[in-house]
Amino acid sequence: MFYNEANLPMNDSSLSPEVTADLEYGLDILELDRAYVVPLLAYLTLLIRWNRTYNLTAIRDPREMVVRHLLDSLAIQRYVTVGRLADLGSGPGLPGIPLAISCPSLQVTLVESNGKKARFLREVVRQLGLSNVGVSEVRAEALDEALMYEHLTARALDTLNGIVTVGGHLLKSEGTLLAMKGAYPHEEIAMLPPHWVVEAVHRLQVPKLTGERHLVIVRKR
Repeated sequence: MFYNEANLPMNDSSLSPEVTADLEYGLDILELDRAYVVPLLAYLTLLIRWNRTYNLTAIRDPREMVVRHLLDSLAIQRYVTVGRLADLGSGPGLPGIPLAISCPSLQVTLVESNGKKARFLREVVRQLGLSNVGVSEVRAEALDEALMYEHLTARALDTLNGIVTVGGHLLKSEGTLLAMKGAYPHEEIAMLPPHWVVEAVHRLQVPKLTGERHLVIVRKR
């Protein structure tokens, strides 16, 4: 087991049955195992508790958190393989923690320079017993792990050019950047440095989420 179920925090009293139902529905649509409901709700419980003091996310409604945080992150799970993944500018652990929960063979490094957010991430790792997750409290450009990762993820960090500038050194030669975007980022793609190439752009179908979401997969030439 990649997480310690015995030590998972109790669900927050603000988590209604509808929260669980929304998550189960989303996992079914994404063709992911409902066994992930328990650790995902444990993570959500911690996020809600810490958010009351540390303002980790502007989203406060638990049902909205399920859609905009958990299911949005899990919508890219099918594009992640085994290996090592660095989640750049992880914030409260998105998409890194949901991906680590749903991909137990994936080794995830949450890269977050903000001290309060990094402390929260370490507490999540400790309380959930996530043996496949580490936290690096540094800026991406300062992470001295060149050519060590098969994947980079970035959800709300920067433009594509900015992401590869600060984190591109971390990727192995055949590694991929998985950049999560809203509308199709035509201008960002056009501004990529010449030694980077877009392999694919996938329109994401996030259960219960309205609005466009795209995953841009970028490789080194």
